[in-house]
Amino acid sequence: MATITTSEARQTFSEIVNKVAYAKERVVVERRGKKLVAVVPVEDLELIEEIEDRLDSEEAKRAKAEARRKKEKPIPWQKARRELGL
Repeated sequence: MATITTSEARQTFSEIVNKVAYAKERVVVERRGKKLVAVVPVEDLELIEEIEDRLDSEEAKRAKAEARRKKEKPIPWQKARRELGL
């Protein structure tokens, strides 16, 4: 994994994109020694999103099971939206 400064990133952006896209290298961009962002291959991003989806699904299943255990009634979506201000 390469680490570069924001100045280097501005100067070599197309090179960074090629490294990430074709060499599957991950690049971390930092400013004043602090990591700000990472440029990663799309495959890495898709894997992260899949993991997040699985974790969200597992959490929803646990919450549903807990509600069943406590014999709580589900809140209708419209009511939940109103209460959350959505």
